[in-house]
Amino acid sequence: MPDPKQMSGIPRPVTDLPDRSISVRVIRGELSNNIPNQPVELRVGGKVLTAKTDESGRAQFDKVTPGATVKASTDVGAEHLESQEFAAPAQGGVRLMLVATDTSKGPATQPEAPAVTGDVVIAGESRIVIEPVDEAAQVFYLLDIANNARVPVNTKTPFAFDLPKGAEGAGIMQGSSPKASVSGTQVTVDGPFPPGHTYVQVGWQIAAGGGSVDIAQRFPTMLEQLAVVVKKAGGTTLSSPQLKEQRELPAQGEIFIAGTGGPVAAGQTLQLGIGGIPHHSAAPRIVALALAGLIVVIGVWASGQPAGDPAGRRAERKRLIARRDRLFNDLVRLERDHRSGRDDQRRYMTRREDILAALENIYSALDGDDIGPEPADRAGLAA
Repeated sequence: MPDPKQMSGIPRPVTDLPDRSISVRVIRGELSNNIPNQPVELRVGGKVLTAKTDESGRAQFDKVTPGATVKASTDVGAEHLESQEFAAPAQGGVRLMLVATDTSKGPATQPEAPAVTGDVVIAGESRIVIEPVDEAAQVFYLLDIANNARVPVNTKTPFAFDLPKGAEGAGIMQGSSPKASVSGTQVTVDGPFPPGHTYVQVGWQIAAGGGSVDIAQRFPTMLEQLAVVVKKAGGTTLSSPQLKEQRELPAQGEIFIAGTGGPVAAGQTLQLGIGGIPHHSAAPRIVALALAGLIVVIGVWASGQPAGDPAGRRAERKRLIARRDRLFNDLVRLERDHRSGRDDQRRYMTRREDILAALENIYSALDGDDIGPEPADRAGLAA
């Protein structure tokens, strides 16, 4: 039986409610443990509605403004619960649950016990987030690796997987377990896994010169529920034979495509197709590169001497890479502060544009330098 905590705060469109109605159910730990007479707030745009739960633990809000961005929340003791943001429906209704922790059961784990051989799963709260950029897609794996045993577990085989073909710039993001590491395009999480959850967040990028990318990924253990979120840029599309449904959701002034599916077995290939990525024709670039190459050849032939100082170019490339890594770290901190509400929208947008513009200039400089490969420990991408 699925853990109700994994379903907490996730809106579910239904047809058994009146149009424009939202039902919020509050429980403690299990589906049979309703919390009656519990105040629930529903934020509708800038307005807050309040209702109390009935004997079945449900608080219902009717005639909610269609299309308005809404979020439900409540406080059970010292625990604050809130839902995802979603758009109020124009037809049909939405049901969701807010699940409080059942503290009456006491500790259920023995983290100091010797590790045993066992299995872990990639829990249902895990997400794959994709953001199209110019001629590329940034991909983020936000993995919640769950050990449901009471003691630490070592998996039968190492927990490791290779990123899809064409992946570049892979790295472990801040907030991940220190057990996680990346070498090239291989992600490894060292055991033993403690009881509960081990969080691993991996960022990487894949080129999309033709305006689309195909991602084929295998994980070493079962993914309990497929969930994919794609930031929409113009005509961006998401496709996968493993997605059962998808819809567009507004959030923070932007549109996201949210797709969900069932479980994906260990070793099964997960297939995702992203289309409509902003891109430019390659013909002008090819012509420009050909002309640039011809000019270089003529210059070298005319001078009889190699162009440039290799040592100086290596030093300049090293400086550019160090600046790029610092900017990536700045972007990670900026996104984290924005998600936690510690930064206002105007400063966030201005600073983000400045960082992205600086990164674009650095990549242009690195792309134009053919002195050699970058160091193996390339910085990861930020969410």
